[in-house]
Amino acid sequence: KKKKKKKRTTHTCFFSDRKKKKLIHTIMGSAMSCGNAGEEMDPEQKARNKEIESQLRRDKKNFERELKILLLGAGESGKSTIVKQMKLIYMKGFTDDEREPFIPIIYSNVIMSMRALVLACEKLGLEVSEDAQKHARLFRSSTILFDQVVTDEIAEAVAVLWVEPSIQQAFTRAREFQLNDSAGYFFDNLDRIKEEEYLPTDQDLLRARARTSGINEVVFTIGDTGFRMVDVGGQRSERKKWIHCFQDVTSLIFFVALSEYDLSLREDSTVNRMHESIALFEEICNCQWFAETGIILFLNKSDLFKEKIKKVDLAVCFPDYQGGTNYQPAIDFIDKKFSSLNRVSDRTVYSHVTCATNTDQIKFVFKSVREHIIEQSLLGTGVL
Repeated sequence: KKKKKKKRTTHTCFFSDRKKKKLIHTIMGSAMSCGNAGEEMDPEQKARNKEIESQLRRDKKNFERELKILLLGAGESGKSTIVKQMKLIYMKGFTDDEREPFIPIIYSNVIMSMRALVLACEKLGLEVSEDAQKHARLFRSSTILFDQVVTDEIAEAVAVLWVEPSIQQAFTRAREFQLNDSAGYFFDNLDRIKEEEYLPTDQDLLRARARTSGINEVVFTIGDTGFRMVDVGGQRSERKKWIHCFQDVTSLIFFVALSEYDLSLREDSTVNRMHESIALFEEICNCQWFAETGIILFLNKSDLFKEKIKKVDLAVCFPDYQGGTNYQPAIDFIDKKFSSLNRVSDRTVYSHVTCATNTDQIKFVFKSVREHIIEQSLLGTGVL
C-alpha cells in the first residue's frame, strides 16, 4: 500500500518583513547563546534568553496593536501632505537636517512654476511687456531645467514677472495648462526663499510639491495605539504598485482634490481630474480586498475650492449639477456623488472636508478619524 502523504499545515505569519528579520536575528542570537542542548546555561545566558523572550512578546503585542492606514487617490490630491502633517503633529516635527532636502524641491517649484506661466503666455497669445522680455527669455531657455537654484538673477526675474499683467492673466487661466497649486504661495514668499541661510518653514514643507514614487511609510504612536500610514504615488504609472500595500489594511483614506473639477490630468490632457477620481474611487471602494475595510473620504483642497467655485460653475464637470456657484451645495453634490458609488451594503463611507495644509484643522479631523479607525479595528476583532 502506498503511504498516505501527511497533510501540510500552513500558518499565517503575523509579522511584517521588518519584524521577520528582527525575529530571525533575535532567534539566531538566542541559539548562539544557548550552546548545546545538554549543557546547563549560566545565569548570564539565562538572563539574556529571558530578555529575548520578553522582547519577542513585546514585538508581537506592538505589531498586533499597530493599525495600518492606506492613503489612496489620484496624483496631487494631498496624500503626501497629510503624511507630513502626521510628522508635524505626532512626531515632534522636522529637524533642521530633515528640512534641508526640501530646499532644492522648493527652488524647483519656483522655477518650474514661472516657466509654466511664461510658456502659457505664448500658448494663450498673451504678450509679455518689453521690460519683462529679458526675464521671460530666461525661463524659456532649456538651460534653466538643469541647475535649479534660486540665484539673485532668477529671484529678480521671478519678482518682475510675477507682477507682469500677462503673467497674472495667465495665472487666472491656470485650468488651461498645468500649474502647481503652490505657485502663488512661493512667489509671494520669494524674498524669504532667496536668502542665503534659507530654511523651509512648516508651511513651506507642506506646500512643497514633489511627485511621490514608490511606497512611503510613516509610523507614529498616539497614546497606546501605533499607526502605520502608507502613502503611494497616485499617477497612473504608480498604481500598479498599489496591490503590494493592500494586505492587513485597517482603514483606507481616499483623497479627492475638490478644486480640480475643471482641470485635466498631467498624464492625459483628455481626461478630467475629477472624473478620474470618481472612476478610481468606484474601483477601489468595491474591490474585494477592501470589502471589510473601513473607508474614509477626504474631500481635500477646500480652501482652493472655496475660491474657485465663486468663478467656475461645477456644471463644467457635472452637467446635472444645478447648485450654481455656491460652496455648500457644490460640496454636498460631490460628497453624494462619491458616497453613492459604495456598493457594500453594510458599510458607510465617512467623509471629511479638509485643507491638508491647515495643521490645526487636520489635527482636529484626524482625532475623529483615529477614533473611528480604532472602533472599526475593535469591531473587526470582536472586542465590540
